[in-house]
Amino acid sequence: MLGKMLENVREKHPLIHNITNYVTVNDCANILLACGGSPIMSDDINEVEEITTICSGLNINIGTLNSNTIKSMMAAGKKANELGHPVLLDPVGAGASGLRTDTACELVKEIKFDVIRGNISEIKTLAGASAATSGVDADEADAVTEDSLESVINLAKSFSARTGTVIAVTGAIDIVADSSKAFVIRNGNPMMSRITGTGCMLSAMTAAYIAANPDNFTEAAAASVCAMGACGELAFERLSERDGNSTYRSYIIDEIYNLTPEKLENSAKYEIK
Repeated sequence: MLGKMLENVREKHPLIHNITNYVTVNDCANILLACGGSPIMSDDINEVEEITTICSGLNINIGTLNSNTIKSMMAAGKKANELGHPVLLDPVGAGASGLRTDTACELVKEIKFDVIRGNISEIKTLAGASAATSGVDADEADAVTEDSLESVINLAKSFSARTGTVIAVTGAIDIVADSSKAFVIRNGNPMMSRITGTGCMLSAMTAAYIAANPDNFTEAAAASVCAMGACGELAFERLSERDGNSTYRSYIIDEIYNLTPEKLENSAKYEIK
């Protein structure tokens, strides 16, 4: 099942419009090329509607938010909704400042998102639950553990039911949920947290997966999350004693590039609840 999601990305080569974090924009472009998609980066209000018209999907990431890009995000999101294009939101740092929180909540109110992908603190903030923050990273107090797993699954399902959106909570344990089921994913390596932008890259790639699988958003998002985690594991195995986080980032992109549907099926570690 998950392998077919990747196969469709490779076959359809979806063009993804990214209004994204300029800290990681190059990595987002490369991960899209590696997985089989194609990137275009555009955040000027004078062209975003036109750009999103020619694309298959839209990735909105508020990581380096400013007053100009807020207008562009809103305009592009509404145009994508009008065209029936899949839209993903990455609410980076929601809860860390009033601007980020208010903007993310307003985007969710005004735009129909097909997937929202964030860490647990960001998702709890958007869902209206009490959340701790640690800059743009999840706070340790919110960490998804075996003890808190069921409550997070229930939160994600409930939030999905209210919004009609697939909710992807990523961290040490990943959860991809709609209103009726949740993929609990245990792929990945702790060193992934030492790279700026693995979440941003994952959001860009997930936008490609849902654009290529418009009838299977939940499974497509789960496949993307499994792919990133599995490739994080494979990349870690390649590291020598002299390698660090920069090499690791490149190896992850290489593993995404070389990932096959069969390898994804064999390496994905998940259960459905």
